[in-house]
Amino acid sequence: MSKRKSMMQEDSSYLSQHYEEQVRPCIDLVDSLRSLGVEQDLALPAIAVIGDQSSGKSSVLEALSGVALPRGTGIVTRCPLVLKLKRVSNGTAWSGLLSYQKDFRLFKQELKNPAEVGDAVVKAQNALAGEGKDISHNMINLEIHGTNVPDLTLIDLPGIARVATGNQSHDIEEQIKRLIQTFIKKQETISLVVVPANVDIATTEALKMAKTVDPDGQRTLGILTKPDLVDKGAEEGVVNTLRNEVIPLKKGYMVVKCRGQLDINDNMSLTKALDKEKKFFVDHSHFRIFLDEGQASIPHLSQRLTKELVYHINRSLPKLEKQVRDKLEQTNTQLINLGKGVPQDEAERLNFLIEKINRFNQALTDMARAEEEIGDSQSRVFTKIRKQFSGWKQTLDKKATLLGEHLRDEVDEFRSQRGKELPGFVSYRTFEGIVKRHVEELEEPAKELLQNTTEIISTAVNDTSKSFFEAFPNLMRAAKDPLEDLRDQEYEKAEERLASQFKMERIIYSQDGLYSHQLQTVKSNPFPKHFKNADVREMTYHLNAYFAITSERLANQVPLVVQYHMLEEYTTRVKAAMLSLIRHKDADSFIQEKSDIAKKRSYLLGRMERLRKARQVLAKSVLTT
Repeated sequence: MSKRKSMMQEDSSYLSQHYEEQVRPCIDLVDSLRSLGVEQDLALPAIAVIGDQSSGKSSVLEALSGVALPRGTGIVTRCPLVLKLKRVSNGTAWSGLLSYQKDFRLFKQELKNPAEVGDAVVKAQNALAGEGKDISHNMINLEIHGTNVPDLTLIDLPGIARVATGNQSHDIEEQIKRLIQTFIKKQETISLVVVPANVDIATTEALKMAKTVDPDGQRTLGILTKPDLVDKGAEEGVVNTLRNEVIPLKKGYMVVKCRGQLDINDNMSLTKALDKEKKFFVDHSHFRIFLDEGQASIPHLSQRLTKELVYHINRSLPKLEKQVRDKLEQTNTQLINLGKGVPQDEAERLNFLIEKINRFNQALTDMARAEEEIGDSQSRVFTKIRKQFSGWKQTLDKKATLLGEHLRDEVDEFRSQRGKELPGFVSYRTFEGIVKRHVEELEEPAKELLQNTTEIISTAVNDTSKSFFEAFPNLMRAAKDPLEDLRDQEYEKAEERLASQFKMERIIYSQDGLYSHQLQTVKSNPFPKHFKNADVREMTYHLNAYFAITSERLANQVPLVVQYHMLEEYTTRVKAAMLSLIRHKDADSFIQEKSDIAKKRSYLLGRMERLRKARQVLAKSVLTT
């Protein structure tokens, strides 16, 4: 026995060292990020505890934490409760700290003993969610330092209510589900689903919700409670669940037995409850094997959860660092677009307006040059336009194919109207009529190209103006007229020029040398066997040659017209119109800022500060790991 005791002491020493070197730093890292408030900006690794009402969720949490959380009927947890458990060395006194934010103010309460926790949580919930039974999305932080708690952070969420009671909102079930969904849908969250062992797990709402966002159970761990209430003869069903044979989860299931209501009425301590739990599993013929395998009891659960959380944190760190970088860049861009705020000095105010307009104009210049800044998932304006131009070329190619396919019928139709020409003569009138018909059919697709391209450019210009001038409604209104009027004017010019282009295309013309060369190229290609008639064959050669030249001309000319008017001329004229606003008699009114913009700027500055600190925390963690 002494040898075994010595080995156990060595294991304990090793585990303690392992906690200090690897486990504690990981959990402290995420807790540090959470304390900065970056959870509103980033998805942090977490374990969310969910369950139906009366599932035993609160009992599990109090067994893990060593403190009695609020109990009762109905909805007991009414706000997300972040439970931060930190193990301290022997001899260090127990301490607790409860905090929450309300109306941008931080409230804190120091707790000197575990008995104060329940009332403190109830008061915090009443402050955030009101005195009734409704819920709030505002989080309560409860930090506990003790010698008998695991290094672990859990988020306790309201139990899923089936029916509204008393003064609860009629849609309380949907409210709770939406709140739970915001946490468990994140890939960074492990769902700890608490289910009574004496019910059919397939009917529990909590497990259904977890399966919806995590179909394969990759990040879901099932916890069975109340095994002492399982009816005689029904134990095999629980065993099958624990063996992962009923509703499989990649992380599987564990079973725990916490204090029951009689134990609470008898004031049984949590320490004694753990002893009672161990005895229950040791003496149970069906469940004893799960204690030996580490799938049963609160101590095994706390070890498993700590291990899962640390693994999850380590796996999430690279993604977390990228999130911080991306959010910092995004926030910085938003702040730049908002600007520093309107100065009070008159000369400075004019300079402020000039700078605003110049930056907007530069953005248009960059857009016209296809050099504008874009996000990872975005495309430049010219990239979108190029796709439209490519589609126009495909329309021309398709038209050439159709021309070849239907040419015999068209030539025959015109030949039926032949005049005095003798057989073997190519009718120029027939040739001209077929060319004009096919050219006319291309005018509508060209107009569609103009419409689609205009819409792309107009949307981009409007979005750009909004990003620069959203804070200044008067400036937005002043910019609206030139943006729309100049667009319409250039659209009309482009439309007129395209109409002229197609009128010209009805005039059959090509340089003799170009046409002769193209005709020779066409004649060098194999001729379709079904064109046996010499007249048809000769006409086909000439039509294919001419249409190849026409297509090449239109493939370039139409996009050039559209690009010139709707991108080059439009943006140039918009920039000139914007500069003219500087000399407007109401120029000073253009920079009257919306009242809520100052709040937005303040929020973004706060986010920048949080994210910068988060970046520093993450950088230190990388250096020390």
